[in-house]
Amino acid sequence: MTASSEFYTVDLIVNSSAETRGVDAFALAVIKAERQLRKLFTHLVFQFPCFGVPDIGALRETLANNKTVYFEGIEAGINCLFSCTVEELVGARYRDLHPRIKEAIEHRNKIFHGQLTQRCLSREDLLALISDIRTWCEELANGATSRIEYDGFERNSFRKSPIRSLSEQFKVQLSGVECYDQFIKQHMARSAICSARRPLP
Repeated sequence: MTASSEFYTVDLIVNSSAETRGVDAFALAVIKAERQLRKLFTHLVFQFPCFGVPDIGALRETLANNKTVYFEGIEAGINCLFSCTVEELVGARYRDLHPRIKEAIEHRNKIFHGQLTQRCLSREDLLALISDIRTWCEELANGATSRIEYDGFERNSFRKSPIRSLSEQFKVQLSGVECYDQFIKQHMARSAICSARRPLP
């Protein structure tokens, strides 16, 4: 699976004659970007020597049970865990693309909740966002493949990397599922992200 093949369904919708093709393809593109980042994170976590196939169910459940972990939390988790940040994985275009990803997620959330966005997004606006989301995913996939030999699109992120020393590049060490749960709460939950943003008195 590659970024191009992952976006095949997005292209099908964009090239259809459906009246809602812009918003439908846009929502799907956002989901794919979110899933890619999440799979990169879970792949990294699975590299800890303490985790194996019998732990996959518990690892999935632990992340799923932390209901306030969103895109920015997943990115924070990777940044806290891995020696290479998401910005470094995406590369030179991160500063241009990251605000667009945040904007896209905000628009998608409002659309999903039936709210009006502050901008009346035209189909052209949505297609431009889709293009930037695709570029983000491609750049992230290229950087991740180079550093960890996994692009975030291939099925089954819960597998050991061919890079046997990958866990040695981690800035923290986890000893089990309970420790993983604490890591999520401390670094990735929305409350932790908001606390990190709060200015010092």
